[in-house]
Amino acid sequence: MSVANPYEYPLEFQRLKDAAAAVFQGEGVRACKVTLAFVDNAHIHRLNNQFLKHDEPTDVLTFPYTEPGAKTLEGEVVIGYEVAKEYAADRNHDVSLELLLYAIHGALHLCGYGDTDDRSEREMRSKERHYLAKLGLPDIAGA
Repeated sequence: MSVANPYEYPLEFQRLKDAAAAVFQGEGVRACKVTLAFVDNAHIHRLNNQFLKHDEPTDVLTFPYTEPGAKTLEGEVVIGYEVAKEYAADRNHDVSLELLLYAIHGALHLCGYGDTDDRSEREMRSKERHYLAKLGLPDIAGA
């Protein structure tokens, strides 16, 4: 697993990798080649508009390069650092905790979990809570 940090944000690289790795291990992924990329609002806004036709910055975008269940899971998780900073401030916790949640969230997407309807969103939040707890982190997974 690797981390791309083109804007040189202050990141806890190992903790972020460990959070995603906990998901992959917990979901039975035996091998993976995944990049966690941390970008600014303009960058993630452009990607969100290009790939999902959403004209705004977002928290997490995932780009799976293989199907869930592939021998080696490959993909990229793009995380909006400035979005994380804003959400963390609004929710009164440190940005590093918000980034760990986003790493978990993106890893779950690569494992095949969605959040496009009420049922899948509830399942995603439950999985996020599970991995936050497994890592000894507070439950910030939202409603």
